[in-house]
Amino acid sequence: MELEVKMLEIIAKKVGMSHKFKDNGTSLPLTFIKIYENKIIDFSINNTKEFDSLTIGFEKTENLKRINNSVVGLYKKKSLPVFKKIKTSKVKKGSSFEVGSEISLFEMLKEGDKIDISGITSGKGFAGVMKRWNFRGLEASHGVSVSHRSHGSTGQRQDPGKVFKGKKMAGHMGVDKVTVKNLEIVIIDKENSLIAVKGCIPGHSGSDILIKTAKNF
Repeated sequence: MELEVKMLEIIAKKVGMSHKFKDNGTSLPLTFIKIYENKIIDFSINNTKEFDSLTIGFEKTENLKRINNSVVGLYKKKSLPVFKKIKTSKVKKGSSFEVGSEISLFEMLKEGDKIDISGITSGKGFAGVMKRWNFRGLEASHGVSVSHRSHGSTGQRQDPGKVFKGKKMAGHMGVDKVTVKNLEIVIIDKENSLIAVKGCIPGHSGSDILIKTAKNF
């Protein structure tokens, strides 16, 4: 497999953050990512579309209590070990993959390459407008009473007599899907199945993320 897997998406796990010092003494923030063991479950050719579909299983498990029986049956039918997660990706026309083989991200990428990472941001609960939208709040004095962190007026008078959709107000913050593009790979550790990228990525430590090669790769 050469560059025929440019659009391939890989599920991985965010391990945590650290840093690395450069020769000039500046600190480089790093996020470490654990690459799951994976297997190709299915490969289908789409005659009516501009891409083919590749289904991959991630994070092998032997505890089948929380795995649906129909999913376990799918793996047994193909004589494959059971994986917790399944992801279908779009691949280029003319690509050739074997069911049961493994795709190694370490063979596709090297240090200095750039990737896109998608994840779910950490939940913050119900947040006010100063935390959620960076409002400055109301005055600290001059008649403002016990409402210094409020958002002020939200609507108009009788006309139009409503609050417009999309108005920035207090509400649930976090748990949004966010994609960070063009993150540079700084460290590749094949023995421990780890990579480190420059900067931060969405999600808490231990959460699953989605890796795909950048568009300008």
